[in-house]
Amino acid sequence: MADESKLKGNAAFSAGDFTGAVAHFSDAIALSPTNHVLYSNRSAAYASLHKYSEALTDAKKTVELKPDWSKGYSRLGAAHIGLGQFEDAISAYKKGLEIDPNNEPLKSGLADAQSAASRSRAAPPPNPFGDAFSGPEMWAKLTADPTTRPYLQQPDFVKLMQEIQKNPNNLNLYLKDQRVMQALGVLLNVKFRNPTQEDAEMPEASPSSPPSERKRAAESEPVKEEKEPEPEPMEVSEEEKEKKERKAQALKEKDAGNVAYKKKDFDTAIQHYSKAIELDDEDISYIMNRAATYLEMGKFEDCIKDCEKAVERGRELRSDFKMIAKALTRKGTALVKLAKCSKDYEPAIESFQKALTEYRNPDTLKKLNDAEKAKKELEQQEYFDPQKADEEREKGNEYFKQQKYPEAIKHYTESLKRNPKDPKAYSNRAACYTKLGALPEGLKDAEKCIELDPTFSKGYTRKGAVQFFMKEYEKALETYQEGLKYDPQSQDLLDGVRRCVQQINKASRGDLSPEELKERQAKAMQDPEIQNILSDPVMRQVLVDFQENPKAAQEHTKNLMVMNKIQKLVSAGIVQMK
Repeated sequence: MADESKLKGNAAFSAGDFTGAVAHFSDAIALSPTNHVLYSNRSAAYASLHKYSEALTDAKKTVELKPDWSKGYSRLGAAHIGLGQFEDAISAYKKGLEIDPNNEPLKSGLADAQSAASRSRAAPPPNPFGDAFSGPEMWAKLTADPTTRPYLQQPDFVKLMQEIQKNPNNLNLYLKDQRVMQALGVLLNVKFRNPTQEDAEMPEASPSSPPSERKRAAESEPVKEEKEPEPEPMEVSEEEKEKKERKAQALKEKDAGNVAYKKKDFDTAIQHYSKAIELDDEDISYIMNRAATYLEMGKFEDCIKDCEKAVERGRELRSDFKMIAKALTRKGTALVKLAKCSKDYEPAIESFQKALTEYRNPDTLKKLNDAEKAKKELEQQEYFDPQKADEEREKGNEYFKQQKYPEAIKHYTESLKRNPKDPKAYSNRAACYTKLGALPEGLKDAEKCIELDPTFSKGYTRKGAVQFFMKEYEKALETYQEGLKYDPQSQDLLDGVRRCVQQINKASRGDLSPEELKERQAKAMQDPEIQNILSDPVMRQVLVDFQENPKAAQEHTKNLMVMNKIQKLVSAGIVQMK
């Protein structure tokens, strides 16, 4: 019975019915609560519904039940990304890669998480609707409008609006609440199309809890510092005097070496640095300078020896960790210079990684990234074999015909390793990902296919199909139409256009159910293009004219740019043309 429910869930997922998939997987879990695959599948379905908290719970359960299964960490990373927890996502993908270092979805997910983490560190762009929630005018408008006045008697709504007023960038988190959509329409002077009162669900008001009292910590009295007696001068032994003189002489040799180095008189610089090392073996900067000189001279093996000596001596002396990191970085640089094949980059990468554990220097991080990139490029060059790539692609095609999509993906991936410039392999793998419901991966492969060969119509078919399943009908329509420029007779592209038009017209006719309308509106309000249209004063006036001034509206219909924007709002379910 559990297997039957699982198959139904997989079928629903492949058809884009993610809610149905969740229900079937839940039935299967009830019958087989220790099956990790079921939790993994339901996590993917929840993620497709943007219910990332539920997806995270299932992903954690997957990993708990099967900690050595790499796919569980892929689900875990995807859920963390959906919740904006990018560092946790990076950690999850790395754990998965420890189990399966060659897993491409994990590598791709890690790269996406790292990229998102970098972007998230930058200041978020201001919400275009921020002005609508500023100042006391917001409360005055909501009180004046009869449709929103009753909401102000509901403590949970008032608290929610206060949260949005504090941080308008959080607006997207509350758009599924129909009261927020209604309030936004009032504040923007735009009448959004809403589900009927009978169908619309209204959250129950919850009593507001009194604020907790804060306790102030008592301030401690300042402590008066007693002046310590100055130590009496100590007598310095002859040995100490000699050591001090040697250190001073070593510094002079170092300075002389620096002067010679700047003049590119490297032989002389080496002599001075070597003398400084003889005079004072408790300062690893002299060894480091000599290593830098060897690097400039192209004596990479001598440079590596000095760097290793600096690290060893530095640890004995407990030198500054930044100096240890610098020595390891310089060693890695020399190893990169000696590299002739992909394997030669491995010790260099290891040296850079060790340096970063000592001190996270941006320059070292860049050198590490460059080395890893160079290693990967050389591996591809060494692995490049178009004939074997074609053989692997054909094997993938056979598995695809048998509906064994994971096996097909494995062979398509191997084909791409053998020939990374083959658009057909990307197209075929995109089709597999789509069948498995891995829509982000499918979209990525389809876009790569188009990038490699913009005239290959299959790429547009794959991309349009993914966008259609993601319910981005406008974007899917544009993709299909772009593909028809290169292959006007393609039946797949023509069928795709027909399906998209049907869905778009469904919104135009008002045939959407209340749930479909709410989902489409909430998704649309997160689209930057829709946000820009609604925040544009000109378009806001156009919408008012369509509601109140038929003569002005008639003039607006002659403006192609305005009508294109109106059509986008209609397709998004924001407004309805009657």
